[in-house]
Amino acid sequence: MNTASAINNFGKVAVLFGGRSAEREVSLKSGAAVLAALLRSGVDAYPFDPAVQNLQALVDDGFDRAFIALHGRYGEDGTVQGALELLGIPYTGSGVMASALGMDKWRTKLVWQAAGLPVPDYALLDEHSDWQSVAQQLGLPLFVKPANEGSSVGISKVKAVGELSAAYREAVKYDKLVLAESFIGGGEYTVAILGERALPVIKIEPANEFYDYEAKYLRNDTRYLCPSDLSSKQEAEMQHLAKQAFDLIGGQGWGRVDFLMGENGQAYLLEANTSPGMTDHSLVPMAARQAGMSFEQLALHILELAHVG
Repeated sequence: MNTASAINNFGKVAVLFGGRSAEREVSLKSGAAVLAALLRSGVDAYPFDPAVQNLQALVDDGFDRAFIALHGRYGEDGTVQGALELLGIPYTGSGVMASALGMDKWRTKLVWQAAGLPVPDYALLDEHSDWQSVAQQLGLPLFVKPANEGSSVGISKVKAVGELSAAYREAVKYDKLVLAESFIGGGEYTVAILGERALPVIKIEPANEFYDYEAKYLRNDTRYLCPSDLSSKQEAEMQHLAKQAFDLIGGQGWGRVDFLMGENGQAYLLEANTSPGMTDHSLVPMAARQAGMSFEQLALHILELAHVG
């Protein structure tokens, strides 16, 4: 993969980043890091922002392959994947179905539940929801989040019934489908998937209330434990569960599966990310480093796994 001939086989590569989602700024950082890594490795790579460039230009300008570093709507939800398939351009990551499903936290949970995998208790919210009943069902504190956003955009931690209405109004700004989810207090973990391999588990210890947008991208006091604090048996079980969950939604190429740990030691699936971050704060590069892989090697391997359809 790292030979000159293998790199030449990639042809002309477009790094898709930016886009029109609420995660545009994060995507710009991910794309810039990926582009720089590919260029350092000798790949004939170029930046491409679908928010300002028509996708037809990928064909007109002779691109052979696309590295998707888009996050959120129109980039991680199957939209751009379908367009690239119509254009006949191989792209990184999951296909249309898995991308769309992974973006929708509610429907992802339905698939996982149907297969008997553990997820936190949750409820769908609307403007007519009985907030007292929601709190009784799920307990307090709980989380309220839009079902189709990433990077913790629009998410709130609710500690009292009186806060539920405002949390719903914040989440519904980003998506008409809003979830309330039980608080699981035994720690936050994530597992990156690369090809058929689950990378080392990372434990996330945010300094603030929870792992929100600020903790993910702006603060430097979030702690990441890799190796994690799990036993080798627990680590292997979580990696197996992550791969099982990723495969169930049809995930391909690479991705990330996030977990919450119950205080009883039970791991609960939180969500799947089919186009994870590749910034200097991001988790997949961190796990890859623990597995002995540089950022450049990671980017090349993801690009190697690109597919059509």
